[in-house]
Amino acid sequence: MPIPKNPILFMKPSTAVIENGDDIAYPPQVKELHYEAELAIVIGKKAKNVPADKAKSYIAGYTCANDVTAREQQRSDGQWTRSKSYDTFCPLGPAIVNDIDPDNANIKLRLNGEVKQSSSTSNMIFKTEELMSFISNIMTLNPGDVIMTGTPPGVGEMNRGDVVEVEIEGIGILKNQVK
Repeated sequence: MPIPKNPILFMKPSTAVIENGDDIAYPPQVKELHYEAELAIVIGKKAKNVPADKAKSYIAGYTCANDVTAREQQRSDGQWTRSKSYDTFCPLGPAIVNDIDPDNANIKLRLNGEVKQSSSTSNMIFKTEELMSFISNIMTLNPGDVIMTGTPPGVGEMNRGDVVEVEIEGIGILKNQVK
């Protein structure tokens, strides 16, 4: 994809969220299920129209995320809501930490033990405080809201039985199985 001028926004419902160790459901109507390792920003207090230089004070911390996507639906719909909103399509965890540099942490995704994505958050198009500020100028962010920051190269397909792990330096490993 070409580098966007502004962040591309999409929303996932709360029913998409699962924890470390929970199973990712592979819906029968989905033909191509993909993983996307991402750093997630967890909002700590209500935020509206926050300047980037003040954003950090509204952030509770950071965690690992897997932005599970029904890729064929994303391509066919032209917008991303359906493809990213199925129940269990937002694994988060294993912990929320606030003592890392979110813009300079190693990020990896392993599928059945094999590294498929490996990069650093220093390569993100938009820095965490820029993202938080941009989104808060569109909508009010509430405590517990989560912002996913984008995925490194190497997204790919998951199948039933696969074990997927997202690891971010200073946070830990988010591990889920596709069922």
